[in-house]
Amino acid sequence: MKNTLIRGFAALLVASTAAVPVAAQEHVLKLAHDNNPDPFDNPGHACAAVFANIVTSDTNGEIEVEIYPNDQIGTNAEQVQMVRDGVIQATISSTGSLASYYPKIDVLNLPFAFSDNAATYEAFDGTFGKALKADIEADLGDVEVLAFPDTGGFFAVTTADTAINDLEDFKGVRLRTMTLSSHQVIMNALGAEAYPLAWGEVYSALQTGVIDGQMNPVPIISFSNFAEVQGHLALTNHLFSPYIFLLSKAFWDGLSEEQQKVVRYAAQSCVAASRGLARIIEASDRGIAGLREKMEVSALSPEQRDAMREATQPAFEAHIEKEYGGEAVELLELFKKEAAAANGSGYLE
Repeated sequence: MKNTLIRGFAALLVASTAAVPVAAQEHVLKLAHDNNPDPFDNPGHACAAVFANIVTSDTNGEIEVEIYPNDQIGTNAEQVQMVRDGVIQATISSTGSLASYYPKIDVLNLPFAFSDNAATYEAFDGTFGKALKADIEADLGDVEVLAFPDTGGFFAVTTADTAINDLEDFKGVRLRTMTLSSHQVIMNALGAEAYPLAWGEVYSALQTGVIDGQMNPVPIISFSNFAEVQGHLALTNHLFSPYIFLLSKAFWDGLSEEQQKVVRYAAQSCVAASRGLARIIEASDRGIAGLREKMEVSALSPEQRDAMREATQPAFEAHIEKEYGGEAVELLELFKKEAAAANGSGYLE
């Protein structure tokens, strides 16, 4: 039934576009994502709202941005295909949703790659981000990568009964992961029992005890109300997984040079908004400060992080080589190099 509705909506979008004169078609930018439609609630919609406002305003309405939040027109993965098919013009995709089209995105799941948020900014704004953009565009051929917005910062781990303070605490804990094999490899290497599960089923699975815990950035943990069904929060900072802001290449190629300049600037502003809101939520009563009132919160020591890094990185690197081959290994090596440089540079130095 859901797929039928999605196909019907897609047909309506195509039909409505076909009914508009050709000169106006290129000026409608349909942007879909899977977050709630509140720019103060989550980094994903903050990004979309800022992007839409700048594009519409700075082109004097020549490009009208329409936002379809909350998976209104299909899952995030289906939205990626809609962009490729020209049904919509843009989506803010998770790495998990992009993986079925671009498997090498899995290299971003290198565990314990970054020392702090500033290091992630430097890596994705610099040489590695440019290389990743070019590789996605070359492999897919029909998209333009506009930016890598923040999903909410580093991943943390929540659990119902077992506090995660060191490597040994993971043993026997059933943890939900995305349906990414690398996430399962990482959790299993830590000693946990990885349990891949669709996002829409996570809360009920935690509530009923089907799973013991899950991992996500702090803002997502907060606005998903996981504190209602979880007692412990460990600030493991083991993964950083940005969004990938995709635009239809056909749409991009149809824009004037000046319009492209506005879209690029709007995408950069979107990234700034997502990062800023993520840090604000983390620091507010809707983030770590608020979660401390509902959960037991702990952070890892450098020694604990080192032990977890040593347990997970070799397994992850072997997984990348086995599953994706030489090109992915090359991309991973560049990622490791640029992440290490960013960790040591101090972003503003």
